[in-house]
Amino acid sequence: MDHIRRSLLGQLARLSAGAALIPLSSVASAGINSQPPRREGDPTKRYGMLIDLRQCIGCQACTVSCHIENDAPLGKFRTTVSQYEVEHQETGELATFMLPRLCNHCENPPCVPVCPVEATFQRQDGIVVVDSDRCVGCAYCVNACPYDARFINDKTQTADKCTFCAHRLEAGLLPACVESCVGGARIIGDMRDPESQISRMIAEHRDALMVLQPEKNTLPQVFYLGMDERFTTRPLAEPVALEVLDPQGKEMGYEFHGH
Repeated sequence: MDHIRRSLLGQLARLSAGAALIPLSSVASAGINSQPPRREGDPTKRYGMLIDLRQCIGCQACTVSCHIENDAPLGKFRTTVSQYEVEHQETGELATFMLPRLCNHCENPPCVPVCPVEATFQRQDGIVVVDSDRCVGCAYCVNACPYDARFINDKTQTADKCTFCAHRLEAGLLPACVESCVGGARIIGDMRDPESQISRMIAEHRDALMVLQPEKNTLPQVFYLGMDERFTTRPLAEPVALEVLDPQGKEMGYEFHGH
């Protein structure tokens, strides 16, 4: 894992450079790795999220608030919190480990170049979004995502995923999952602003931060603090929320369980 760790530290070093970073606008017209040009969003910003697993209690408030905010279909989720039972390597004691999952808004997103109609694209502020007016529901991007963060929306028949609640960010609000997190585990912000909370936390905890599947070289922009290294390469993310229906098939609520 040493080469992976060096790669992540190098990525964080580039982020901490702030104004020294190459503006995304300078490469927007050329595209990245044969990807469509970036468009929309503020080119002076680069949004990212840091999830402090030490504060996550697995309450699933983020899952539910995101589901309501974005009107996701039943059984489909833009973000989930997977729960695991882990065994202490020395004592053998069992503990519950919470792992929030969502789109990683990668700097090198593999979902973008596979889209045949360029419906999936990366904004100039780094947020990866889907143009539902162009999407044909082919699911190429769903299969290309190594983080199981995409799905085909049963209502729209188009690709769907976390957008960092870009519509809320543009209105000066926090994403639904961040606002509803009772433990304050989710921190989002502009990583190009050295005074933002996420920039300060990246600087403070640089050596302890991890990302999921770093060997994929997607350069995820969702960072985890307090992560057990054994979970960085977990390939699948299964939802932990099941819809509870009444005898007539009407939704009554959600039931949560661990894996």
